[in-house]
Amino acid sequence: MVERLSSEAKTAAVAELTGWAEVAGREAIARTFNFRDFNEAFGFMTRVAMVAEKHDHHPEWRNVYKTVEVWLSTHDAGGVTRRDIELAKAMNGIARQFGVF
Repeated sequence: MVERLSSEAKTAAVAELTGWAEVAGREAIARTFNFRDFNEAFGFMTRVAMVAEKHDHHPEWRNVYKTVEVWLSTHDAGGVTRRDIELAKAMNGIARQFGVF
């Protein structure tokens, strides 16, 4: 099982992630990505889905037209873990390929 990050470690890790923030009242981190259109948003989600499936760690997300809202938390650990931080980094990298940052 993956270990949940301490509050201090989570805050430090999130501070290094552009666009991500801790979620008030919930053990999760979140970010909203805005793309040029639906096609880009869906393309982003498809690429992230392949990474998530490979690592067996899946995001909670919502897509409306060109916006993708993401919440990351490791449910088995009851909060944010290194797996969430690594997936957030991967998502930022994929978004960068679309010119979003």
